[in-house]
Amino acid sequence: MPASTHPSVIIVGTGFGGIGMAIELKRAGFENLVLLEKGADIGGVWRENTYPGAGCDIPSPYYSFSYEPNPDWPMRFSLRSDIQDYLRRTADNYGVTPHIRFNCEVTGAAFDEDRGLWRVETGSGTVYEAAVLIPAVGQLSRPELPSIPGRETFAGKAFHSALWDHDQDLTGKRVAVIGTGASAIQFVPRIQPLVGRLTLFQRSAPYIVPKADTVYRPWQRALYRRVPAAQLAERAFFWGLCEFATVGLKNNNAITKLVTWLSNALRAKQIKDPVLRAKLTPDYPAGCKRVLFASDYYPALAASNVHVETDRITGITPTGVSTADGTTHDADVIIYATGFRTTEFLGPMKVHGLASRDLREAWSTGARAYFGMAVPGFPNMFLMYGPNTNLGCGSIIYMLERQARYVRQAVSHLGTSGSSYVDVRPEVADRFDNEVQTRLRRSVWSMCSSWYREPSGRVSTNWPGLVSEYHRRTRTLDPSDYQVTR
Repeated sequence: MPASTHPSVIIVGTGFGGIGMAIELKRAGFENLVLLEKGADIGGVWRENTYPGAGCDIPSPYYSFSYEPNPDWPMRFSLRSDIQDYLRRTADNYGVTPHIRFNCEVTGAAFDEDRGLWRVETGSGTVYEAAVLIPAVGQLSRPELPSIPGRETFAGKAFHSALWDHDQDLTGKRVAVIGTGASAIQFVPRIQPLVGRLTLFQRSAPYIVPKADTVYRPWQRALYRRVPAAQLAERAFFWGLCEFATVGLKNNNAITKLVTWLSNALRAKQIKDPVLRAKLTPDYPAGCKRVLFASDYYPALAASNVHVETDRITGITPTGVSTADGTTHDADVIIYATGFRTTEFLGPMKVHGLASRDLREAWSTGARAYFGMAVPGFPNMFLMYGPNTNLGCGSIIYMLERQARYVRQAVSHLGTSGSSYVDVRPEVADRFDNEVQTRLRRSVWSMCSSWYREPSGRVSTNWPGLVSEYHRRTRTLDPSDYQVTR
């Protein structure tokens, strides 16, 4: 196909979604594309989260592009620096890096119906235009700070775990950690030996199962290089294990009981104090909140310089954190491990589609998109890692590859059909959303409050099925799902 028939493309973000999308397009012959990145480097969440111990809880052979296996992973559950290095190398290997514009934060985008183009504005004032807009900003890119009375009055140092202050020496300090999500699970064991006193404020206890990590030996890495099928077999094993676990998250009691048993066994083995063990025992069904993998978290909490506080936080004072029992827990440093604004999706970006409709208005009752990618009234815009594409267990990169394949077909269709723009039919998107929400209401994710759900109770983050189902259903674009305007 002549290059002139290829639509121009703007991709926002250079995490796995943005890089994977660019690679898919370039492999299909598309060169008229630009990636806009607010930071000074590639990496997305793996660039931003630099807290001690930051890493992935999905094994690296599975948490990588299928077409770019890495035989040199240092360990099964790699740390952030190794993951970011992998993403940098992959972008270089596939010629994506020259297409990136760094330090270029997108502030807004509006669709010009007359010209069939997206007009994208940036913080520097530079405006980019393209036929196709692909936001790939992820679900875990905007830190969430809690609305606690007095938060601004604290006289010590305070920061979010995703914005770690590496200039702050925690040695001997009294440290308050608010939150017990995936980030806290990783950094608490790293800082516990350093601090004088650590008070962990827990609203609800997470389910934790052992982390089967291992450092790959030189002979294993040599085997992976010489016999790629060996690493592929490990990838396939974890793919199957996650599919099995997902059946439990869809409300299979037998698998849920297995996860509960594994968590209880680990807790009983590592926490001898019955009072502390009771505090750390979840009171909701396994899988309702994210199940976490760690073998060093419980031992850190059992240390003599750690106190787990379960009373409700009522406020923050200049000297520390106050709880409902009237106690003020003095602290020199507060670390917020309170997660991300997962249901905002495009966050601070102001996006306007047909008839200048605001995307925030379209999502006023909850974010939704056809297969997580296409929103009615916002033509030629395709999301990566959009609504209802997150996983309770599995590699999001597997999902991103399927989305990139689907979007590439849509972009190719624009180039071959002579269309000005395509817009997913409202009835198609509504039918899909109704199906997804019906299935989610029967899942474990609807049984408690978590970052998977909006305040209304709607689960707008997670995919309700197996990744193999998503693979099958997004394998081939159906042009009849879209309205075509020439």
